[in-house]
Amino acid sequence: MIVFSEINCLPYGYLNEIQFEEEQFQTKWFYDAQDSLHEKLNIKQNKKEARNVIIFLGDGMSVPTVTAARIHLEQRLNLTGHTDGLEFDKFSYSGLSKTYCADSQVADSACSATAYLGGVKGNFRTIGVTEKVKENDCKSAVNRQNHVSSIAEWAQKANKLTGIVTTTRVTHASPAGNYAHISNRNMESDLDIIQIDQNITGYKYCKDIAKQLIEDLPGRYLNVIMGGGRQKFLPIEGYEKATAYGYGERLDGEDLIQKWYNNNKDGNAIYVSNRNQLLNVDFQKTDHLLGLFADSHMKFNLDNIDRKEPSLAEMTASAIEILQKGTNGFYLFVEGGHIDIAHHSTLTRKALDETIEFSKAIRIAKEMTSSKDTLIVVTADHSHTMSISGYSTLNNDILGLNSLRSNIDGLPYATLSYANGPDTKRSLNGSRINLEKDDINDKDFSYPSNVPLKSETHGGDDVPVFASGPWAHLFSGTYEQNLIPHLMGYAACIGSGDTCCRYSNKRSRNKIK
Repeated sequence: MIVFSEINCLPYGYLNEIQFEEEQFQTKWFYDAQDSLHEKLNIKQNKKEARNVIIFLGDGMSVPTVTAARIHLEQRLNLTGHTDGLEFDKFSYSGLSKTYCADSQVADSACSATAYLGGVKGNFRTIGVTEKVKENDCKSAVNRQNHVSSIAEWAQKANKLTGIVTTTRVTHASPAGNYAHISNRNMESDLDIIQIDQNITGYKYCKDIAKQLIEDLPGRYLNVIMGGGRQKFLPIEGYEKATAYGYGERLDGEDLIQKWYNNNKDGNAIYVSNRNQLLNVDFQKTDHLLGLFADSHMKFNLDNIDRKEPSLAEMTASAIEILQKGTNGFYLFVEGGHIDIAHHSTLTRKALDETIEFSKAIRIAKEMTSSKDTLIVVTADHSHTMSISGYSTLNNDILGLNSLRSNIDGLPYATLSYANGPDTKRSLNGSRINLEKDDINDKDFSYPSNVPLKSETHGGDDVPVFASGPWAHLFSGTYEQNLIPHLMGYAACIGSGDTCCRYSNKRSRNKIK
């Protein structure tokens, strides 16, 4: 029988027999792995209550997107190999979440937001409602029994300050998952509702997302709201005189920005519409901040040449400056929404750049908070169809052409490409176009796809989850996407489920079939 040493995890009698070849140690890979081993051995689980919770949502940030962005960042910095990584690569714990909807194999940003923010899976294109609500069924959507309470609402009930930050419209599907209950994600304004279909079920019951944000709970009690989408909040041009904030698209004549200000004017409220205004806010004297920096989505980072719009990192820092004043901690949602928008148009260079910008925002959040009391969760809502393929040499430009050519037609091909999308890079007779004749370094170069579609689709594969701070170890493994807010709620002692403050150890219920 072999007896093992408790100290070395090696059998007694073997220690003196092991002979290591000197050549084995003459490589950095061995020492790097040993360093990583000891780092992992020294990780201590943090089981303290999370005073603050920040969820970073990389919209459409698939595993290949993370890998390609990491390589692109290192190549920008002239690093060799794939060693430095994005900010969330440094987190001690990671896992995978399963992203399908209640009625669809491949998720959209609406049903997935209901899952990772509300803890319940819903139907495709619906937000903040259970699977009993079908698309466009407004009457069912306004039934409170069908509403899903989000982690933003859980945090407010625990007297935490709350905020949302995004590079898309603040009424877009992902941020709306924090506050809206609606049967179609596209009902962002009253004009949108009419344009969708006036014959939808219970049409008269529809209340658009922008109005829900300003008037209903938990939207009206958000301390920070930043992103794009100004037109969803203002009256349409010609409907009445321009407001102090400009023209919009609302048919009801309401100025929801002014309404937001009136709701919060007793609480040091400030509205800002550009980067300069945001950077000059006195955060110590500001309790409520609304920043709408574009009529629709904000600009891609690579297009924001004049820097009139703030970066995601700047918005994140501003939000934390306000929220960290809360005596009971805070909850913050931050979305890098342009990763997804770029992928839909197969604008891969922009998608990877937006992922790097997303990483910068996470770094700022890490610097401004403490891992002792702040849980940071980084994840995606769904994947995309981009893949990394071929056998390029290690330092070949990840955004360039592959080191090898096709052994069928002899033409070069891109290392990054899509299963479907708007640009197939094929001639009229179906043959592939020679990519060497295209400017693949152009920021607006559309990368090749296989199946021609007007817009590239989401993918159905699992997406990564990274966690740092109190109870971050719970986020390891592979699990349903709707588990994520339950884990965050457990760590922060919010919500109606078990928490680290009130753990029953005996959760029993009848099986729901």
